[in-house]
Amino acid sequence: MNEHNYTYHDDNFSLDKTEDYTLLIQVEDKSFSYAISNNGFLIAWAENYPFDELSDPQELLDLLSAKYKQIVIGLPAHSFTLVPAELFTADRLPNFARFLDVKPDSKVLAQTLDQENIIVYKTNEAIVNAAEEFGIRNTVFTSKGWLTAIARNNAGSNDLYLNIEKDKVEISYFASNKLRFYNSFEFKEADELAYFTVLVAKELNLEPKSTSLYLSGDIEADDKILSRLAEFFDKAEVNNLEVLQLPAEVVAHRVLSIAALSLCAL
Repeated sequence: MNEHNYTYHDDNFSLDKTEDYTLLIQVEDKSFSYAISNNGFLIAWAENYPFDELSDPQELLDLLSAKYKQIVIGLPAHSFTLVPAELFTADRLPNFARFLDVKPDSKVLAQTLDQENIIVYKTNEAIVNAAEEFGIRNTVFTSKGWLTAIARNNAGSNDLYLNIEKDKVEISYFASNKLRFYNSFEFKEADELAYFTVLVAKELNLEPKSTSLYLSGDIEADDKILSRLAEFFDKAEVNNLEVLQLPAEVVAHRVLSIAALSLCAL
């Protein structure tokens, strides 16, 4: 996918006012993005900073070391499993972790995803160590906000929701506003993405030609991926859901995942 490096700062943004702001950080394996909100408005956003800038900030030292009203950090999952909340207990965590092929440099975390699901996921130890500088209690699974936003927006039972970041797609499905399916896949081209999406639809007993797709993330409104998916599904379009009020120059689908982390604020 495209290596965009969008940056936006509201004219009224000021590091002298950070105690009124919420800082949102979304971490990937080798990079991270940040967004800052104030009273429900997006006032700053920047993408694709190298991971070292998070663990040892130079360019962003003032911004990352400032005191904020709230901080939310989304951590990536290298593998994960969903466990029904009623079955999960802390002493069972090692048993669930066995499904994740844990390596010596891995950390296993368990967090509430929604009322019915606990997500147990593996991420890199270096990522967790960097996040701990901001307080581990401020961390969530990176897509918790995205899933929460969709659930709150009356997700249709014939709809699939996709979020694309670089070479990975997340696919979710809801019925009665409850999460019924969530998984992620790596892909290299539009045909491969179409294959995985059709496969998910079939597994869910959805007829593709009666199913609508709503995409967010690293995609443009005129992207050929949309036209390719539309060959198999009823429609495929960008997701215009807004979690924060956005300036005219920032499109909703591009920031949906990171903006939705604001729904996870304590």
